[in-house]
Amino acid sequence: MTDREAMFVQMTQEFPDSPMGHFSLGKFLLEEKRFPESVLALEKAVALDPNYAAAWVALGDAHAGAQDALRAKAAWERALGTPHGKRDQSLQADLEQRMAEL
Repeated sequence: MTDREAMFVQMTQEFPDSPMGHFSLGKFLLEEKRFPESVLALEKAVALDPNYAAAWVALGDAHAGAQDALRAKAAWERALGTPHGKRDQSLQADLEQRMAEL
């Protein structure tokens, strides 16, 4: 386990009800291409905050990395349904492109 990963794991342990630690861990695992582990961390983040658009986007990316196009698309659609996703046109365009490329 790297120092960065250990730091994020510690965040999730110290603040289990905060989506930020789970999101940070999930993003790290996504960068490391550890897709199944990333999915678990990001699912926890969106469970804690269903309006966390960035976590939904990352969850979609993790599913896409794991070759699960159906779940990737569903997560990206959830991101579009968040308050941020409804008003951020650049996010909308980005996610529409990702879905088209699946």
